[in-house]
Amino acid sequence: MAMAAQWLTKSMIYSFRLEGRLRFSFPTTAKTLDGRFTLSTTRRRRLFWGSNDCQIRNSSCSSNNNKSYLELSDEELMKQCEMDTFKSSGPGGQHRNKRESAVRLKHLPTGVLAQAAEDRSQHMNRESALSRLRTLIALKVRNSVNLDEYSPPQELLQILPRKSTIRPSDIGPQIGPKNPKFALGMQALLDLIVAADGSVSEAAKFIGLSTGALSRLILSDDALRKTVNDLRTVKGMKPLK
Repeated sequence: MAMAAQWLTKSMIYSFRLEGRLRFSFPTTAKTLDGRFTLSTTRRRRLFWGSNDCQIRNSSCSSNNNKSYLELSDEELMKQCEMDTFKSSGPGGQHRNKRESAVRLKHLPTGVLAQAAEDRSQHMNRESALSRLRTLIALKVRNSVNLDEYSPPQELLQILPRKSTIRPSDIGPQIGPKNPKFALGMQALLDLIVAADGSVSEAAKFIGLSTGALSRLILSDDALRKTVNDLRTVKGMKPLK
């Protein structure tokens, strides 16, 4: 193993382009069942379009800007990301994906990671990874909420059921988990629940719902349910079921 590590260090290749875009190639080793070492390459593309956001390295983020990440267009959000491409493993036989079409995105301002590898098209995987990144930002990145002055934002009102006593009648139909705008509402709901120390009953009071109605909304999305239950576990509360 020591010899393999030494060989890996000597074999590391860096390729550098002065085109406003930086590329790295990293040979990596993996031990097979017969004890041999094989070589594969992961290509990292660090994307710089002249935006200062691309150069942020601090994983913490301002509570005033988190929501704006989800309001960015796909192109604008990509400008804040570092993208890696790599070969993905999986079934396929002779049709197995042999190109670096799998995509991993790192959102530099927050440190949130998302990846996609299910398609042979790098373009399609990039779109899937970006969609997952939006969801993960909503789940992991919090905005501060002052309950003394709280007024539900429109993106939260849009995901509430019609039975909410504060939901305007002219706001349109309820937005569900399959709607791309659901991530914004989900982030706002989690911000409220965190401010309420994980109490669903307390959070429900601020959005005109019963505890049961809010619980059903949370349980309608697996990722939202898991995030809320993780918070409640930390607070010593029972998980929602």
